Amino acid sequence: MEKANVTVALAGNPNCGKTTIFNNITGSRQHIGNYPGVTVERREGVRRFLDRDLVIVDLPGTYSLTAHALDEVVARNVIIDEKPDIILNVVDASNLERNLYLTAQLLELERPMVLGLNMTDVAQSMGLEIQDQVLSEKLGVTVARTIGNRNQGTEDLLKAVVDTADVKQVRKFTIHYGTQIEEKISQIITALEPIVDAKYPVRWLAVKLLENDEDIVNIVSSVSGGVAVCSSVKQIREELKGVLGDDLEMIIAEQRYRFAGELYRTVTKVKGSNQLASFSDKIDKILTHRLLGLPIFFGVMWLLFNFVFWVGGYPQGWIENGTAWLGQAVGSHMADGDLKALIQDGIIGGVGGVITFLPNILLLFLGIALLEDTGYMTRAAFVMDRVMRGVGLHGKSFIPLLLGFGCGVPAIMGARTLENPRDRMVTILISPLMSCSARLPVYTLLIGAFFAKDYAGTVLFSIYILGIVLAVVMGVIFRKYLFAGEREPFVMEMPPYHMPTLKGVAVHMWERSVLYLKKAGTIILAVSIIIWFLSNYPSEVPYSKDFDQAKTQVEEQFEAQIAETIYQPLGIEKLEDNQDLADAVQKIEDVEKQTEEATAELEEGSPEMEAQQQEKEAKLAELEAQVPDLYPVAKQYYEFGQQKQEELDKLDKEQTGEKLAQSYAGQLGKAIEPVIKPLGFDWKIGVGLVAGFAAKEVVVSTMGTIYSVGGDDKDAGALQDALQADPTFNPLVAYALMVFVLIYTPCIAALSVIKRETNSWKWMIFSAVYSTVLAWVVTFAVYHIGLMLGY
Repeated sequence: MEKANVTVALAGNPNCGKTTIFNNITGSRQHIGNYPGVTVERREGVRRFLDRDLVIVDLPGTYSLTAHALDEVVARNVIIDEKPDIILNVVDASNLERNLYLTAQLLELERPMVLGLNMTDVAQSMGLEIQDQVLSEKLGVTVARTIGNRNQGTEDLLKAVVDTADVKQVRKFTIHYGTQIEEKISQIITALEPIVDAKYPVRWLAVKLLENDEDIVNIVSSVSGGVAVCSSVKQIREELKGVLGDDLEMIIAEQRYRFAGELYRTVTKVKGSNQLASFSDKIDKILTHRLLGLPIFFGVMWLLFNFVFWVGGYPQGWIENGTAWLGQAVGSHMADGDLKALIQDGIIGGVGGVITFLPNILLLFLGIALLEDTGYMTRAAFVMDRVMRGVGLHGKSFIPLLLGFGCGVPAIMGARTLENPRDRMVTILISPLMSCSARLPVYTLLIGAFFAKDYAGTVLFSIYILGIVLAVVMGVIFRKYLFAGEREPFVMEMPPYHMPTLKGVAVHMWERSVLYLKKAGTIILAVSIIIWFLSNYPSEVPYSKDFDQAKTQVEEQFEAQIAETIYQPLGIEKLEDNQDLADAVQKIEDVEKQTEEATAELEEGSPEMEAQQQEKEAKLAELEAQVPDLYPVAKQYYEFGQQKQEELDKLDKEQTGEKLAQSYAGQLGKAIEPVIKPLGFDWKIGVGLVAGFAAKEVVVSTMGTIYSVGGDDKDAGALQDALQADPTFNPLVAYALMVFVLIYTPCIAALSVIKRETNSWKWMIFSAVYSTVLAWVVTFAVYHIGLMLGY
């Protein structure tokens, strides 16, 4: 009888193309990386095929089914406990011998299985011809050829899955582990059969007990009579170790490798030369060179950050203009009041200020996706192994840290792939020190405001390098004092270089942009509204003076000044009475405004700035030639108007500052100001940092809300102008703030994952506290060293 639903467990080594096959089958989207440990959680998808609902469970990529790493345990438990109808084992045809080790372990579980022979095109380019019919006969399973990145062979693979599910017959598969071990396996099987649950293959249990698999020992010990069996097996292990002269786990593993090697040689023919491997080897000689590898890695990252800044600036400006237009458009249709201020300042100003940096986020992930999908990131981990050795970790720990450039959550979860619990804990605690994409808007805002564009990429690069250095330093400290122990040897697969697919890179960027926008529409929106409320209430506060009266006086002084110096000599009562003068004033205002807009993004003293100034002077000279008598008067009128506006802006700023200082946000900021004052920060920065506990992007939206209260422009450019005008800020304070944001407590999402991964409130709290203390110490050093150097 045909089953309507077929559950398929998708298993395979890292880098075998399993996740690509999963996406091809289900249409689901998942980050596709080119190094071990990307998939650390169970993913599911559904595909309707031949009137069946195929439920595909994407298991973590793993090299074996031992209990050394969490991903191995997860994969094994799904197969044993949930008993999927089919195991779909995806293997890399270009690395078949190594992949067959896991295949052998899967077959020992005695479940129906299909073998997906993936990357056959790569194998062919390497001169390898795999006889899939012979492979099928030797293993007793159906073999289907696929090329995952081209979505070729997917239908044949699904047909094999459905056919195997209908047959439900499993051919007995055994690996002969040697006469002496086989005799003991038979003896253990006899002892196990009366007491164990039928869901466990009894021969598999016997082998696992001989391997001293901790999980299986616990399972058997928990049943009646199991303790005695485990005690007997312990004696057998000691007896065999004495006879064979080596650890049983190693001997059993060697027999599996022997099986995989013999089967590989039986089914594989080599034709011609391995051009792909040769090409990869030639590149690796440079990229993983003992001396050149590390400088090349840092150079690649430096180019990436410059790329993010230089290219991202253009679409960022478009989004800034769009959010400014939206704020004005919405505001023009609303009556003045708290609701209008909330929507303009709190929602559009706060969330819009964060969305402005979406292009930079996308470009960062574009670069990371290209580096991952080509295979370079694996080489970077290999190169960094020399650095990580000094920490007491190994290069594999650098993989979760590299994930941290994107987001701290998968970086922390990626530590599951580490076999050693000490390595796992240290990696979890130092992963948040890697600068995630959520911090990028803060860096972009401050670098754009206080550093020349030519140095922007270098400044950003220095922040990321500081994160790496601090992660290494803290790793040394944690490994020495909190998690002491011997270092594990470093073994990592070097996959061949691949050309990234447009689809894979586009999917990666799309996923990250959706997550970023979702965060903007949830956490950031909520915090922006809260910060707006805290910044605007209480609405009635006592001021140091009557600002309305002061502004009226400025207006009256202006009117008196122009009446005495301009109107009376010309015999007019208002500007419009002399149309030629009014036109001249308007033209001067137009020229000044055009120059201001044209030079807004230019560096002071640059050739482009000089050219714009010369153009302005030429236009004003032309106007003076047209109306030589009225030009000095029009120029004086314009200057009086500028002075009046400066006085009014000064009063507005002073009034806004007093109101903000007495708001709930101001009171909060002033409460923590004594702690952050030694870092060069004031209470306004303090409010932003407190809000950043929720999500680091919120620092930008909070600063935008604080600095835009009472203003009309809510775009990032206006916020940068406001920061430049704040006497608290200068390049040194901006850099110190970036350092603090880099280091201090992980966001709420990251902290919750630390709690889940460590199963401990203690380590979650420790992570938040140690990182915040470290942030204060490092920022204090940066700020005061900068002051000593005259910055």
